[in-house]
Amino acid sequence: MTTSVEKSPSSSQASSGSELTTSQGQTTIADTVVSKIAGISARHVSGVYELGGSGGAAKAFSSIREQIPGASQSASQGVSVEIGESQAAIDLDVIVEFGVAIADLAQAVRQNVISAVERLTGLEVTEVNVRVNDIHLPSDDKEPEEPRAQ
Repeated sequence: MTTSVEKSPSSSQASSGSELTTSQGQTTIADTVVSKIAGISARHVSGVYELGGSGGAAKAFSSIREQIPGASQSASQGVSVEIGESQAAIDLDVIVEFGVAIADLAQAVRQNVISAVERLTGLEVTEVNVRVNDIHLPSDDKEPEEPRAQ
């Protein structure tokens, strides 16, 4: 059974996450929960290839992870959050698909993340900073051809 607690004017918040206290009990939302919600909702925006950095180490790790059966990308990869008393600020590192209008994509990501986090947690999202680290090219997906023996 799931129980939900609505915000009331007498609610209080804690800095280690969102903590909602009413006469019926207390609800705490961890930073990692907000990170996962933000990461999942950002990935649902068309044109977002991946969240995370574009550095060589990140690409190498991603390549290795793809080879491991059952391994998957963390829902909070590329997401950083700061939670205050009743507000959250979110930073996203994004790799976009080539050909997508980056400004429009960033705005769509912001709207999707803000909507999801506010709806699911009750926190007010004060800002969503989108840092575009790389552009994914279709040619990046092609596997290198094996050289033919002569």
